[in-house]
Amino acid sequence: MLKIRKAMINETTESVFIYENKKEEYTLVAIPSIQWSTIIQYEEETAVIRDRVHRSLVKVLDEDTASLTTNKITHWVREM
Repeated sequence: MLKIRKAMINETTESVFIYENKKEEYTLVAIPSIQWSTIIQYEEETAVIRDRVHRSLVKVLDEDTASLTTNKITHWVREM
């Protein structure tokens, strides 16, 4: 299942693509506008996801935007 969410990134609304693969038990999250993606396994703890996603996003975004985007991604992935 593919869901498309919106997030404010660098003062513009960007699409965040979230693909859930139930058979292989992972979720792929991609933000094409910043050339960023990650795979999140079902068994990963929420705190681990938050830390890993934030460390990855902070390489391409400023600290505040990375934190906000990390929180949104973590919420979206956990609601699926």
